Amino acid sequence: MEQQQPNKPQLIVGVNEKIGPVKALLLGLQHVLAMDLYIAPIIIAGILSLSNSNASFFIQMCFFATGIATLIQTGIGLRLPVVQGPSYVPIAAIGAIGSKLGMGAMAGSLLPGALIVMLLGLPLKWFAKAVRKFIPPLVGGTVILIVGIGLMPVGLGNVYGHGQGELGTNVLIGAVSATVLVVCILLGRKAKGLGTFFRLISVIVAIVAGIITASLFGVVDFSPVKDAAWFSFPKLFPFGAPVFDTSAILTMVFVYFIVLIETTGTWFVISSVTGEDLSNERLNRASFGEGLGCFVGSLFGGTPMTGYSSNAGLIAITGVGSRMAIMAGGGILVLLGLMPKLSALITCIPEPVINGIFCIVCVAIVINGLKVIQHVVLDDRNMMVIGIPVLLTIAITVLPKGATDGLPDFVNYVLSSGLTVGALAAVLLNLLIPNHKEKAAVASKQEVA
Repeated sequence: MEQQQPNKPQLIVGVNEKIGPVKALLLGLQHVLAMDLYIAPIIIAGILSLSNSNASFFIQMCFFATGIATLIQTGIGLRLPVVQGPSYVPIAAIGAIGSKLGMGAMAGSLLPGALIVMLLGLPLKWFAKAVRKFIPPLVGGTVILIVGIGLMPVGLGNVYGHGQGELGTNVLIGAVSATVLVVCILLGRKAKGLGTFFRLISVIVAIVAGIITASLFGVVDFSPVKDAAWFSFPKLFPFGAPVFDTSAILTMVFVYFIVLIETTGTWFVISSVTGEDLSNERLNRASFGEGLGCFVGSLFGGTPMTGYSSNAGLIAITGVGSRMAIMAGGGILVLLGLMPKLSALITCIPEPVINGIFCIVCVAIVINGLKVIQHVVLDDRNMMVIGIPVLLTIAITVLPKGATDGLPDFVNYVLSSGLTVGALAAVLLNLLIPNHKEKAAVASKQEVA
C-alpha cells in the first residue's frame, strides 16, 4: 500500500541512519526487553505436554528463530525496522497437529506454507498486486487503527495478571512503568539534550522502574536464571525428522494466510510511524522475507513468525526508526537463543511491567491509524468501512473463553485473532459497499478524456 504521509513523522533516528554499535545494541535491547515473545511458546509447550527440559529448549529455539527472522526481514526483506516474533494465531493448529499426529508432523506442516508465502512475494510478485487491489489507504488506516484498539484489552488484561498476584499490586506496577514511559516521552518533546536521551531509552528506563517497584512487593523471582545453562546450541529438527501429512499441511497453509494478513497490518503501522512508503518491490520482498524467516525458524524448532505491532508502536514512542537498532535487537535474540541463562533472565520480568508499557504503545498505534485516515471523507459508506471492523475487533477480543469450541477448526483459526477478523472485515466491506462518489469521479474523467 503506497501511502501519502500528510504529516511526516519526526524520527530522532532515521530508518537508514548510521549509528554506533553501542548505541545500536542499547536501542535494540529495549525492543527485546519490551517483547513477550516467550508467551506463545510457553502455551504451545503446555498443550503438547512437553517435559520441562524440552519446554525450555522449545522456548530457547523460539528466541533463536525470532532473531534469525528479524535479521532476514529487516536486512533483506521489508528493509524497515520490523521485529519478528511468534504469532498467537497458529497456537491451536500447532497444538492439535503435534498432539494428534506427533512432533514430526508438526515440523513437516510448517515448511510448505512458509515456502508458499515466499513464492507469493518472489518470484511470483503476486503479493503486492493483491495489496494494491484490496487494501487502499482507507483500509490500511483502518487496519492500523484496529491493531491498536485490538491490542489494548490484551495489554490491560495482562496488567491485571489474569489472577496471578494481587490485582492492586499488579495495577500499581503497570501504572509505574507506564507513567515513567510517558514522563520520558514528554521530556523528549523538544528533542534536545537530556530530553532526547531519555526519549531514546525511555523503554529501558520504564522497565527498570517497573522491576524496582515489583521487587518492593516481592513479586520478582530470578531463581529460574540460576538453574538455566549458560550455553545450548540449536539443532536441526530437534523434536524429530519432519513428517509430511496432507491434512496438517493444508491446515497450516490456511493459517499462514491468516498470519500474513496479521503481519501486513504491522507493516502498515511501520510505514505510518516511519513515513516510508510500501512500494511494490518492498511488499514483495516483505512477503519473501516473512516466508524465509518462518522456513528457517521451523528448521530449528520455531513457530510461524509475524511482525510485532507493539515494537512498531515503540518506534513511534521513542522516535528511533533505525534498522541498525532492530538488527542489533535481532542479534541479541539470536544470542538469547544460544544462552538459556540470558533468555531465562528476560522471562523473569513481571508481566505487569511489560504490559504497562504495552498499553501506552497501543495508544501510539491508534493515533498513527487516525493520522492515515484523517483526510478521508467520513461519509456514510466510509463510516461503516471504518466502524464495523473496529466493532468486530473488540467483539472477538472480549469473546468469552471457549465460546467457539464447537465451531469448525478453520473458523476457530480466524476467530482466534480479533485483528484478523477486523482486517478481513475492512477489506470485504470496502469491496462490497458501493463507492458511488469514486465511480462518478472515474466516469467524469473518462468524459473529459
